[in-house]
Amino acid sequence: MADETKRAVSLHRTGSKTYQVRNERGGQISIGSGGDTDFTPVELLLAAIAGCTAIDVDILTSRRAEPTSFDIESSGDKVRDEQGNHMTGIEVSFRVTFPEGEGGDKARALLPEAIRTSHERLCTVSRTVQLGADVAMNVAAG
Repeated sequence: MADETKRAVSLHRTGSKTYQVRNERGGQISIGSGGDTDFTPVELLLAAIAGCTAIDVDILTSRRAEPTSFDIESSGDKVRDEQGNHMTGIEVSFRVTFPEGEGGDKARALLPEAIRTSHERLCTVSRTVQLGADVAMNVAAG
């Protein structure tokens, strides 16, 4: 039986400072160092935080009403200090509107709680960043 908790992606170098990442379902995305339009790893971290919480909030609120607009901005500061390179001050800002009417009113009322629930319990990505996780680096030299 497969381990249902395991998540994995593979990364393949496609050129100088450019890479293709694939998931097990066949999806792919390009990563670069910031010299072109490819997303950088830091931008992907911010996108992962925004995307993870967006899914949670969307699931919870759209049960009441479909949003008329749903936008999130995820930002932070990349710093270099005695702890090395890392991000600080990560903020996720929601701009969500719902239609007029009872369903929209219910969705609007639920929105702050949905965001809080995602942040405090549901979003695996932001919870992992918030709590910290061990990262092991392994080498298989060829």
